Amino acid sequence: MHNAFWDHLEEQLLATPPDFSCALELLKEIKENRLRSEIEEGLDMNLLKQEAEHGALNVPRLSKYILNMMTLLCAPIRDEAVQKLENITDPVRLLRGIFQVLGLMKMDMVNYTIQSLQPQLQEHSIQCERATFQELLNKQPSLLDHTTKWLTRAAADLSTPPPSCPDSPDSSSVVCPSPSEAANSLEPLNPKIVLSQGFLNLLLWDPKDEEFPETLLMDRAQLQELEAQLRQLTILASVLLVASSFSGSVLFGSPQFVDKLKRITKALMEELKSRPEEEAMLTVSEQVSREIHQSLQNMGLAALSSDNTASLIGELQNITKKENCVHSVIGQRIHLFLKCCLVLGVQRSLLDLPGGLTLIEAELAELGQKFVTLTHHNQQVFGPFYMEILKTLIPPAQALETEVGSL
Repeated sequence: MHNAFWDHLEEQLLATPPDFSCALELLKEIKENRLRSEIEEGLDMNLLKQEAEHGALNVPRLSKYILNMMTLLCAPIRDEAVQKLENITDPVRLLRGIFQVLGLMKMDMVNYTIQSLQPQLQEHSIQCERATFQELLNKQPSLLDHTTKWLTRAAADLSTPPPSCPDSPDSSSVVCPSPSEAANSLEPLNPKIVLSQGFLNLLLWDPKDEEFPETLLMDRAQLQELEAQLRQLTILASVLLVASSFSGSVLFGSPQFVDKLKRITKALMEELKSRPEEEAMLTVSEQVSREIHQSLQNMGLAALSSDNTASLIGELQNITKKENCVHSVIGQRIHLFLKCCLVLGVQRSLLDLPGGLTLIEAELAELGQKFVTLTHHNQQVFGPFYMEILKTLIPPAQALETEVGSL
């Protein structure tokens, strides 16, 4: 084997350009064969059986050899478990412990193998899904009609100025969009921006609208879950923002108080699913008001006046209404965050959160990651189909030279 290796290595070095891949594969094979030979020699079952039958089996020496080999082969996370085995003197306990750790090491190897194969498996999955859809499209040329309408709508949305926050006696003056946000100058259209807008529109999709994009039918249930999570975060952030405006910075400077208020609000919002919205929000507003009142007293601060308490409850009750300015602005800002996640990534988007969202940073990170993961896989599978549609929607003067892979 050694002679064959060096002869083959010489051939590879003389090649133009030199090819070291075969040499590395041979080195790997030699190492594996050598290790296997060492283990078979150290654990010669016939010899061990004879020693056991004659009462000459050296258990401590055998155990030490096995533990040394386990130390050599195990992942770093198992080093401590192997070291603990070295302190066990009872043979039965030691044997049981060895088999337990070997089981963990086997699972480590399985997980490592799966992880190392994941890119190839994912690429194979993408190619299979794309090929299957192409076969269906060949049989049904109209299979992309709803997808085309979906992307057309997204392009139209980007070409239309966003509506300003409605004036309403129920709307709060706690937060209002800045002039720059209200203007929100229109961006030049390009495939990535249009597609990102299309994905964002799916989070506001009317369940009664049957013209759901064909390329996303398999993801519809997940998108509906994300839509529900988005709605809950919009209400949660709105509740926290209104509450902070009435209770001041002292209470909301305490992470413990904020976490407690978030837990209470989240638990009560679950009731929105089974109770009338107005009734559920009344419960939320009353409970939040009580928590603020009690916490102010515990800190020796002045409690809310009866007028402020009534105003707080009234503002919180109205948060879920569509015309509520706080709800509207927070919803727009969460959508802006998600849009940034699609374009820049989650971590970069978290560095510059829009106002009013810092208190739900952890929840936003989770939502953003789920959304990016889902849309990224969809883009990898259907990117070529999207590009063909987008070429007809984006004027050549505005379109950027975007490769399919950049989607």
